[in-house]
Amino acid sequence: MYCPKCQSTQIIKYGHTHYGKPRFRCQDCGRQFVENASRQPIDQPTRQLIDKLLLERLALAAIARVTGVSERWLQMYVNQKYQKTPKAVEVAQKKPGQLTIQLDEMWSFVGSKENKQWIWLAIDADTREIVGVFIGDRSRQSAKGLWKSLPAVYRQCAICYTDFWEAYEQVLPSKRHRAVGKETGKTSLIERFNNTLRQRVGRLVRKTLSFSKKLSNHIGAIWYFVHHYNASLRS
Repeated sequence: MYCPKCQSTQIIKYGHTHYGKPRFRCQDCGRQFVENASRQPIDQPTRQLIDKLLLERLALAAIARVTGVSERWLQMYVNQKYQKTPKAVEVAQKKPGQLTIQLDEMWSFVGSKENKQWIWLAIDADTREIVGVFIGDRSRQSAKGLWKSLPAVYRQCAICYTDFWEAYEQVLPSKRHRAVGKETGKTSLIERFNNTLRQRVGRLVRKTLSFSKKLSNHIGAIWYFVHHYNASLRS
């Protein structure tokens, strides 16, 4: 018998699986396995397809049906991916000068609609890049979290257009803050991105069965799409 990972023959018995099959362990690399496994390791093309499907408005159960993987394996894969997703914006380098951003917040929930999670977003009006993200409640503290998530050049130079939510007035520099109504069109880009986000991330649809049950996965899914969106602007 050979280890499927390192091909070592230093194999020992290691109990049984919950299905009753004998389990073995490689003494060289620590890999645990069963002989003649009915399920083979998920190959790289399938993983790449899953990565793309996670950017579409699909439930995990639907992705499992399309790709043929088990829902249990898929959930573990998604947990690891969202945990490793960077929680900071990646934008093209900007020179100090006249910058304009639009800020807005959108409602979402985790587990039940009583557990509200507001997604605070900022978009560069010229490049259309998402330059700030924060997920929390709708308080002044969360507005401050959005402000801190902006790259330094935006905090130093940018003119900020928002709606009339009072938390912005308490956090943004008064000389560069412009509170405007929707009729002005000064917040149309961020409102359009909010719609894009709801259309592409199934867990953000208002009436959905694909909602998040873990806050960490909720946050990870949003950041995963934001990174993809910004990267698509540069390609």
